[in-house]
Amino acid sequence: MASQAGILEKTVRLSNEEVLRYSRHLIMPEVGMEGQLKLKQAKVLLIGAGGLGSPLGLYLAAAGVGRIGVVDFDVVDFTNLQRQIVHSTADVGRSKLASAGDRLRALNPNIEIVPHETALSSSNALELFRDYEIIADGTDNFPTRYLVNDACVLLGKPNVYGSIFRFEGQASVFATKDGPCYRCLYPEPPPPGLVPSCAEGGVLGILPGLIGVIQATEVIKLILGSGHSLVGRLLLVDALEMKFRELKLRKNPECPICGPHRTIHELIDYNEFCGIHPEPPPPPGLTEFEISPPELKRKMDRRDGFFLLDVREPHEVQICQIPGSRLIPLGQVPARVHELNSADDIIVYCRSGQRSGKAVDFLKKAGFRKVKNLRGGILAWSDQVDPSVPKY
Repeated sequence: MASQAGILEKTVRLSNEEVLRYSRHLIMPEVGMEGQLKLKQAKVLLIGAGGLGSPLGLYLAAAGVGRIGVVDFDVVDFTNLQRQIVHSTADVGRSKLASAGDRLRALNPNIEIVPHETALSSSNALELFRDYEIIADGTDNFPTRYLVNDACVLLGKPNVYGSIFRFEGQASVFATKDGPCYRCLYPEPPPPGLVPSCAEGGVLGILPGLIGVIQATEVIKLILGSGHSLVGRLLLVDALEMKFRELKLRKNPECPICGPHRTIHELIDYNEFCGIHPEPPPPPGLTEFEISPPELKRKMDRRDGFFLLDVREPHEVQICQIPGSRLIPLGQVPARVHELNSADDIIVYCRSGQRSGKAVDFLKKAGFRKVKNLRGGILAWSDQVDPSVPKY
């Protein structure tokens, strides 16, 4: 009876078109026919079809990775196009999975793209991960990063990690047999709200391309079984200074999931672990300390006396502003509260109403009683009052 390897050798082949497509791989002794066949048989799961998932998907598809699964449940938005290069302007409003799937299949029709249109959760992660050999984490929030890490450790699958913010990025390979996991590096998540998201703090559009390509490189090296991977190393990238630094990482013997005395044996509630609780839906009407954009416009038209406070950052004012407002960034409000008169009617706004809500809470505690938050911020002002105001 022929061995399993012999059967595999007989059944897995490259077509003449594939030989031509991958010829620049095939002439490299580090890859060759054997390595390209490994790529063709490989199964990789991408968590997210966004900034990191775009270059990951494109380069893994181009390299000939045979099966690429993609987990996402979002739709393409105009704000994605600055960095999520797998999508185009024509895809705005479409499912990211549909958009990415079409683009990857167009790039390489010889591979299989498997869409998983769902939110990754503790209830489905193990089932989703089982059919793949390598998991590439392109998420942008801490609960999902811990979830991906723990699922990879429990299943013994490598977690090719990347993260981005503003001009800085990180990359590593976690959850291998002898290397550390994400919890070894970050035993505890940061307090909720301490680390702003890309939507709040921004990200250089090129940066996810840089980090995503590093992740794709690590995935291919793991498949080929060659080179020096980022296992046990954290690569830090500063795109503004164009500097690369490396930190050595070791397994934490006290790690609750990959240590010898693990205390985590199953997936947990990661929102609870990260201290994130679902926000209650906003009340149907305005609260005592809120004002709607149309009512603010009516106050302006009547020339009512009030103080309009903008708590965004100076660079945001360059994008757009509501006429007659005065800028005091949220972080400066405590030190500059003396510039405000508690006898005035004060209306506070920001981009979406979250930062201004925090400012209103602070001012209320400081003794201000005639203070209101512009519900929905300048985005709602653009939607409900002045469409000429750009949204960002």
